[in-house]
Amino acid sequence: MHQDAFEQHFEPVWSELGDLLDQLERSRFRRKVDAESATALPHLYRKVCNHYAIARSRRYSPALVAQLHHLVLRGHQQLYKRRGAWLWRLLAFIATDFPRSLRSHGNYFLLSLALFLLPALIIGGYCASDQDFIYSVMSADQVEAMEEMYASDNARPGRTLERSSESNFVMFGFYIFNNIGIGFRTFAMGILAGIGTVITMLYNGMVIGGVAGHLSGIGYHETFWGFVSSHASLELTAIIICGAAGLSLGHGMLAPGQLRRIDSIRRRGRQALPLVMGAALMLLGAAFIEAFWSASAVPNTVKYFLATMLWLLVILYFVFAGRGAGGNR
Repeated sequence: MHQDAFEQHFEPVWSELGDLLDQLERSRFRRKVDAESATALPHLYRKVCNHYAIARSRRYSPALVAQLHHLVLRGHQQLYKRRGAWLWRLLAFIATDFPRSLRSHGNYFLLSLALFLLPALIIGGYCASDQDFIYSVMSADQVEAMEEMYASDNARPGRTLERSSESNFVMFGFYIFNNIGIGFRTFAMGILAGIGTVITMLYNGMVIGGVAGHLSGIGYHETFWGFVSSHASLELTAIIICGAAGLSLGHGMLAPGQLRRIDSIRRRGRQALPLVMGAALMLLGAAFIEAFWSASAVPNTVKYFLATMLWLLVILYFVFAGRGAGGNR
C-alpha cells in the first residue's frame, strides 16, 4: 500500500486515539474518561502499534513514523504507568479482546464444537439405551466411582465418598487444577499438527456424553443434571474454546503459507493466546460454581433456572460483546 493510501485509510484511527489521549492527559477529565474508554483505549493502542510497525518496515516518511511513534509512547504511558492498570486491562480483555478473538476464530470454534458434540450425542444415546455400553468407554472402576458420585443417597453429589468430607475450598482448588489442566492440554496438543486436539475433543465428547447418557439411563438424572447444569455453560464452552485454539495452532503447522513452519506456529500461538486466557477465566468461574453451588441443597428447579440464564448470557456475550468499541467486529 502506498503511503498516501495508508494515511488516508488509517488517519481516523490515529485521530481517535489522539483525541482520547488528549482527554486522558487532562487530569480533571481523567476519572470520567477512564470509565467511558476502558475498552476503547487498549484496542486503539494495539492498532496504532501495528500501524507503527508497518510504517517502519515499509520505510514510510520519517515524519509519519515519528508521528506514530509519539502516539505509541503516549498510549503506553496511559496504559501502563498508572496504579490499577492491570485491573483496567483485565476488564478490557474480558469486555473486548476475548469475545473478538473467539469471533475471529469462529470456524475453528465450530469445528471444535462438532468434534465434541457429535460423539457426545451418539455415545450418550447408546449409553442411555444400553446400560452396559458405558464399559466400552470407561473402565469398571471409573464407572463405579461415577455412579457413587451421583447416587441418590449421596449427601454430596458430584463427590466420591473419599472426598465427601472435604471443604468447598478444597474442592474449589481441586476443580481449578483439574479443569484448567484439561483446557491447557487440549490447546497444547494442537502442536501435533492438530491431531492431538482432534483426538482430545473426540475423547472428551465420548466420555462426557457417555457419562450423561448412562447416569440418565439408570435413573440418576436428578442428582447428575442438578449438579452439572449450573457450571456446564462455562466449563464446556471453555473446553471447546481451548479446542479451537489447538486446532488453529495445528493449522499453522500444516499450512504455514509463506512463513517458516516455526514462525507460523508462533504466530498462531500468539493469536490463540487470548482464547486460552479467556477460557482459563471461564474455567475458574466454573470451578467456583461447581464447588460452592452445584453440590448445595438448593432445589433443582432453581439450579436449572440459573443454568438457563448462564447459557443465555454466554451466547449473548460471545455474539455481541466487544462490538463498536474502537471498531465493529
